[in-house]
Amino acid sequence: MASLLADLVAAAPKAELHVHIEGTLEPELAFAIGLRNGIALPYESPEAMRRAYAFSDLQSFLDIYYAAAAVLRTEEDFHDMAWAYLERAKADNVVRAEIFFDPQTHTARGVAFETVIRGLSRAVDRARTELGVSAALIMCFLRHLSEREAFETLEQAEPWLDRCIGIGLDSGERGNPPEKFRAVFARCRSLGLHAVAH
Repeated sequence: MASLLADLVAAAPKAELHVHIEGTLEPELAFAIGLRNGIALPYESPEAMRRAYAFSDLQSFLDIYYAAAAVLRTEEDFHDMAWAYLERAKADNVVRAEIFFDPQTHTARGVAFETVIRGLSRAVDRARTELGVSAALIMCFLRHLSEREAFETLEQAEPWLDRCIGIGLDSGERGNPPEKFRAVFARCRSLGLHAVAH
């Protein structure tokens, strides 16, 4: 009976409505991209990095998340990360994925917003044609940064807003309530974007 139920769940079409793309970066791919870009990760191997994912709270997870994201530098890197996720999603019979991404994580390291969005968009477009997976992007502002910095990110994003269906918040929640971003969310809504937060 249990195996029948597992088979039914595996075969059912699914929608993944909350996935943070940087959090899907598998250790093996992180190491491969790091090698390609000459960036060392603070783990001796993919296996050691995988063991580190036995985190105890949100901050310990975020420490690993940001360490892995540091290898992402080129359009190809962002494409490869998103494509790897979308291939896994297809294998799980995901037919719709709404994908959060964190431009500020990358622009703070000198990566252009355009580099991030072009790479992710290429993977999303490719998934539609090659995998039959419908996917869309939701841009997030980092809670631990200021609303002024969120407005700066929105300004960078404006030429690319046709690639996004919404905006959200992520990163450290403690001491960073959604109210902190009231004005930038209002501006995003006026631009036709959906708003989500957690």
